[in-house]
Amino acid sequence: MRKLALRDEILLQIDKAARYIGGEVNAVMKNKEDVDIRFAMAFPDVYEIGMSNLGMMILYDMFNKRDDVWCERLFSPWTDLDKIMREEHIPLFTLESQDPVKEFDFLGITLGYEMCYTNVLQLLDLSGIPLLAKERTEDDPLVIGGGACAYNPEPLAPFFDLFYIGEGEMVYGALFDAYKANQKAGGSRQDFLLKAAQIPGIYVPSLYQVTYKEDGTIESFQPKYENVPEKVEKQLVIDMDKDYNKLEAPVVPHIKATQDRVTLEIQRGCIRGCRFCQAGMVYRPNRERELDYLKEHADKMLNSTGHDEISLSSLSSSDYSELEELTDYLIRTCENRKVNISLPSLRIDAFSLDVMSKVQDVRKSSLTFAPEAGSQRMRDVINKGLTEEVILKGAADAFAGGWNRVKLYFMLGLPTETEEDIAGIADLANKVAKTFYEIPKGERPGNGRVDVVSSTSFFVPKPFTPFQWVRQCTDEEFVAKQKFLSAKMKEQINHKSMRYNWHEFELTKLEGIFARGDRRLGKVLVAAYKNGCIFDSWSEFFNYEGWMKAFEECHVDYAFYVHRERSLDEILPWDFINAGVTKEFLIREYKRAHEEVVTPNCRQGCSGCGCRAYEGGVCYEA
Repeated sequence: MRKLALRDEILLQIDKAARYIGGEVNAVMKNKEDVDIRFAMAFPDVYEIGMSNLGMMILYDMFNKRDDVWCERLFSPWTDLDKIMREEHIPLFTLESQDPVKEFDFLGITLGYEMCYTNVLQLLDLSGIPLLAKERTEDDPLVIGGGACAYNPEPLAPFFDLFYIGEGEMVYGALFDAYKANQKAGGSRQDFLLKAAQIPGIYVPSLYQVTYKEDGTIESFQPKYENVPEKVEKQLVIDMDKDYNKLEAPVVPHIKATQDRVTLEIQRGCIRGCRFCQAGMVYRPNRERELDYLKEHADKMLNSTGHDEISLSSLSSSDYSELEELTDYLIRTCENRKVNISLPSLRIDAFSLDVMSKVQDVRKSSLTFAPEAGSQRMRDVINKGLTEEVILKGAADAFAGGWNRVKLYFMLGLPTETEEDIAGIADLANKVAKTFYEIPKGERPGNGRVDVVSSTSFFVPKPFTPFQWVRQCTDEEFVAKQKFLSAKMKEQINHKSMRYNWHEFELTKLEGIFARGDRRLGKVLVAAYKNGCIFDSWSEFFNYEGWMKAFEECHVDYAFYVHRERSLDEILPWDFINAGVTKEFLIREYKRAHEEVVTPNCRQGCSGCGCRAYEGGVCYEA
């Protein structure tokens, strides 16, 4: 019987104590004396969010398939337990063994979104690990980060010993072997970091020197040693049968997770070239998983977990070439099991609607469109590849299929946006409602009324996109755009069937700052954390004043990072990473955006993005 790290009286007074006890179905238990490497894998957010993360599931399973590694999980303690742990000096612990994180060889932290960065500091702080990598000793775990935000690791560079750039299946084995060899040879922490930096895809921030010009832009970014590479190469699974880690028994959460279901990853990458989308660029090229394996895989995961829902994971599920056959198979096998099928990331066309109508209860579900922009001009600028005709045809087909609730997602603050483009959002929402009311009264689905819900978020320029050079709107500009659109919504003929929801700008601004920031922002993160900023992505805890105070205390001008248009020849903080897409391609797409020219998707024609160098995926389809 394991001894839990938290006493019964603590477990009884905190919210959802099941977050902290481990022992879930499919959790891996080993004898720590029988392994060479102990790896604590952390997600810097609450248990329910982290347990839904597919990347973490895959790596946990993959690491534990090695006899010499024991990978255990941990998540950010909720605010109630955080307070108790500080008051009683309880060190942060893993779920499986309940041992302190400080006793482990590695602490791996998944970086999925910028607003988890203060929670990274919380994990280090509660573990008793020095926040700054340069202050750690031989007795501290090696702290490694990976995930979507690792494509610009620089704001977090002071806090991490290493970063893994790309998909985890490729070189973690080499990293573990290098660690064991270094331990056997009696090498130091620094010896290992020097060896690790020579492994493709591994970035060691302390081994690089950054200098700055008088205007604050980067003058140079260079390795300090000869055998440290100038460019860090993104790691990518090309052979989705041979190198993909086949996850068959994910850990089943004790309590309801955000995505409490089997996640079936059908492909990686995307053939679309939306100019605002970082994932669509850095996960290129598109690589499909084999149909027969997916069928087998789905059965195994449903059997091993007991979940009553399965979701197909992909950036654009409609583009999976054998989607129809896969969904037909799942419908046949899931019906008897009473298992629901979820199909996110579908494009709204006749094929997708046909697929959705087979798997959804039309009386209960709403349908989601993501036009992203209201006017055709703006959709061409962002390379969305959707015309108004296609959107309205999709809406008409949906209404004919029995849907009467439609969600529309848009962005405000896109490059070159005008008031006419913003007004186009209200106009498009009105036209969708009008399409419904053009159906004869007796034939309209539901109660005869339509509910069109339009939501806007604010645009964030991200690294490795054609918009990485553009400025983000100021606070005043964001507020003005929101008010303008709200007024336009109320002017529409069908406004009683329309609702408008919006995101606040404050969080978006911080996301933009850290998305394109450099390592000088590290001190701001520490100051914000000391000001009580934590769980920033949770509205009830978001402390905007604490953040603004941190910038002021550190004498850092956030406008430099977020409200400044960058020149095409500026050295960007992430330029040392080769993410597959070339800078020449991104500049070309940046210029095409301003020319309002659409670039065809990868199956229509190669745009020369640079990803053919991986010699696989859609680039090499016969």
